[in-house]
Amino acid sequence: MIIVLIGYMASGKSSIGKKIAKKLNYNLVDLDDLIEEREHLSVSEIFKTKGEVYFRKQEALYLKNQIESNTNLILSLGGGTPCYGTNMDYILEANNVKSVYLKGAIPTLVSKLIKKKSTRPLIAHIETEEAMTEFVGKHLFERSYYYNKAEIIINIDNKTKKEIANEIVTTLF
Repeated sequence: MIIVLIGYMASGKSSIGKKIAKKLNYNLVDLDDLIEEREHLSVSEIFKTKGEVYFRKQEALYLKNQIESNTNLILSLGGGTPCYGTNMDYILEANNVKSVYLKGAIPTLVSKLIKKKSTRPLIAHIETEEAMTEFVGKHLFERSYYYNKAEIIINIDNKTKKEIANEIVTTLF
């Protein structure tokens, strides 16, 4: 089975993915990390030098390659991956794939993002918590249509990563 983790920035897709992978003895693939490895550029460098259209085409290609691998896998997607092209439909229609949305309330996401903003080019320029809340709210509103198509929705608010990972495994098996 391929377990695809989707959600907004800082929802825990990578860190929770590691816990699930360890628990199930599955491989973990972070799609952004895979793209960086194969393209020999960081995601932000790809955006700067080759543009978003190129990045989104490569992202869709690597997503499909991972799903077609049909191995036991935890696949952690970038926050925007389900929202472009036919990526979410492809995930939902694929055999042996379960999609899990790690859903966080805006205050939960903002509190996590404020701590990590220097490592995230998309939000590095945001100065105040109020501006971050407005940005996340607008962005999440645009993306929630796609995120909510996931087969399983797990609320991450006020839970540890271990609790979330256990809840996902219990729900799936």
